[in-house]
Amino acid sequence: MTVKGRGFAPAEADAVKLHGVSPKRNGTIAGIAEPPTFTRVFSDWLLAAARRDRRIVAITAAMPDGTGLSAFAREFPHRFFDVGIAEAHAVTFAAGLASSGLLPVVAIYSTFLQRAYDSILHDVCIQNLPVIFAIDRAGFVGEDGRTHHGLFDLAYLRCIPNLLVMAPADENELRHMFQTALTAGCPVAIRYPRGSGIGVAPLEPASPLPIGRAAILREGADLALIGVGPTVYAL
Repeated sequence: MTVKGRGFAPAEADAVKLHGVSPKRNGTIAGIAEPPTFTRVFSDWLLAAARRDRRIVAITAAMPDGTGLSAFAREFPHRFFDVGIAEAHAVTFAAGLASSGLLPVVAIYSTFLQRAYDSILHDVCIQNLPVIFAIDRAGFVGEDGRTHHGLFDLAYLRCIPNLLVMAPADENELRHMFQTALTAGCPVAIRYPRGSGIGVAPLEPASPLPIGRAAILREGADLALIGVGPTVYAL
């Protein structure tokens, strides 16, 4: 029932694209061209993977555009499921599909995945089912506001048994981690931030990573700094 963008005609005409409140000029986001978003890189990877493997299905909870699943829905309408604002059902539904031999990818914003915590624990992870969680909007989200900050997923997921949690430092690692998830044989959660990547080019062919192995980026003698996700580049 909400009317989005009241008083700003471009937003009234396209409430999805102009959902946020960043600076706009005549309906266009101000600024220069940026690298593709993590969401876009995920979307492209999922399409390519789904073309090769018919077992892959995609699920979301009323956020197909924000999670990058709209392109998947257009190409594979019978393998895409939007369950509405029912995150717990999305996860339990994914568990059922996984138990039947499919490879479900559940794409939900970090802050809203909290609503499905019990389903993640009991329906997916205790049964060690190969469900892939694509956790968008992880960390601070800026203009989306405090209700959308994805600040707690690392804390609330790391204590769950059988769940592999990963956070890519850049676009290449995002692709490698999702490829790893396809063959991990366990539940996998991959968290990535809102907004653009760091501009890695060219993108490498997606290939599985060794699980549990860190990469040493700089040698030192005084202390150890551990970077997780895009914070690696801040070190």
